Amino acid sequence: MKPWIETAPFINTYVGQTESTNLLLNSWCNEKAVAQFTTVIAGFQTAGRGQRGNKWESDEGMNLLFSTVLYPIFLAVKQQFLLSQIISLAVKEVLDSFSEGFSIKWPNDIYHCDKKIAGILIENDLSGNTISRTIVGTGLNINQEAFHSDAPNPISLRQITGTVHDRKNILQAVMLRLMEYYNQLSNGETEEISSRYLASLYRSRGMHTYADASGEFQAEIFTVSPEGYLWLKDDKGALRKYAFKEVQYIL
Repeated sequence: MKPWIETAPFINTYVGQTESTNLLLNSWCNEKAVAQFTTVIAGFQTAGRGQRGNKWESDEGMNLLFSTVLYPIFLAVKQQFLLSQIISLAVKEVLDSFSEGFSIKWPNDIYHCDKKIAGILIENDLSGNTISRTIVGTGLNINQEAFHSDAPNPISLRQITGTVHDRKNILQAVMLRLMEYYNQLSNGETEEISSRYLASLYRSRGMHTYADASGEFQAEIFTVSPEGYLWLKDDKGALRKYAFKEVQYIL
């Protein structure tokens, strides 16, 4: 193991291969004191994970696979969705500097048009009514030229722009943006964060097709609650409330 970005204002460690950067960083945190914003970057993950056990495809050395530890003890458990908002905003806004068309697909996937470029896995440890530790795992497709898994709609920044990109510089930009948002969050500036998140949502305007346990329907995004529930307003004017995985976007 060795530092990957020696000049960054963060403690970054690069590993050529690991089962999962989230698992590795979590084990470090359980063994010793690990500074906030410590980040583990992997060239390849043998068991990269997404939300609810989904797998993340990434060719070795092509993309960004990294996990970061935070200690948001100032944040109540009921406010934990704010962490999802600031992390997805940090990634999305860095990508905005390369091209148009990026958005956040609720709760925290990053899309370019109708294709997925990044996934985020957030794992919180709770202490009473507050969050004692958060490990954020991010898979961001940078330079991969082709995808081979059965994932329906992956895309990379290289496919979008036609250019090979410096992964270190992109990671540096994401971490700096995340730190800015984290400072806002610690200062209680939550309204601006939530407003930016809502404005950045995939399908933020207009009627689109969704599906739940009762079948497909047409609806528009009404809002996302502070607890992270997605509220849709269907074509009959009825409001529908969903937790993660309770509703499907029909692409």
